[in-house]
Amino acid sequence: MNIRAVFIDMDGTLLNRDNKISKRNYEAVQLLLQQDIEVFLATGRQMDITFPYHQELGLKTPMICLNGAAVYDWFSLDPLLVRSVNVDQHLLYNLTSEEPFNVIMHTPEGMYCKKMDSTVERWVEESRKNPVYVGDLKYAKPVNVMKYSVISGFSGAPFAHYFEKSGEVTRWRDGFEIVQKGVSKWSAIEYLLNKYNIRKEEAAAIGRGPNDIQMLKAAGTGIAMGNASKEVKKAADFVTLKQEEDGMADFIEKHLIKSIIA
Repeated sequence: MNIRAVFIDMDGTLLNRDNKISKRNYEAVQLLLQQDIEVFLATGRQMDITFPYHQELGLKTPMICLNGAAVYDWFSLDPLLVRSVNVDQHLLYNLTSEEPFNVIMHTPEGMYCKKMDSTVERWVEESRKNPVYVGDLKYAKPVNVMKYSVISGFSGAPFAHYFEKSGEVTRWRDGFEIVQKGVSKWSAIEYLLNKYNIRKEEAAAIGRGPNDIQMLKAAGTGIAMGNASKEVKKAADFVTLKQEEDGMADFIEKHLIKSIIA
């Protein structure tokens, strides 16, 4: 297994349930760096709540954020790649306005959201940055939206399919997300592999969510976490231990580092 780059999902993979990097996961990443393997974070999070962890790990690689809709330089934090999504906003707002759903627009300048909820409050705590706007999104006019997050409190939403023609829709247990058509973590990984002159066969990807499926299928080595769904596990070449068992570190220690030293 000749691996030159490892792309790591954050929630449910790198981070534990307390949104912390365990000592073992931290040390596993350091082992990769010591072996001159490039390590990248590939997440659905926005940059503000990705960078603190990127900094904690001591990484000097671009950050893949918002399911691949944005890639940021690690030093300047300038966007290297931004891909906006255009949806029927009138339809979206009408479908969600009378429901207790929250709608979040992720933009280059920050979050616009319908209301403050536990998810937004957690993001604010992690980033120490308040939303740009909170209120009726019909009156919000951001220039670019890179991702829409609809938090419904249950899997997907009855109307998620309305947006499949205009964007890529990812369904979660508590709602769904929309990014530009053709955008995914893998599309951003391809962009970076080209910049670093690394073949996809030399790339490993580790993840656990539905937004990781494409990168697990396409990377030379795809590793699903033990806490991933059956669909995600099916897309991977390997399945490691669960999040709380440091499954990411376990795979790195047993396979990636060993194969390099050998």
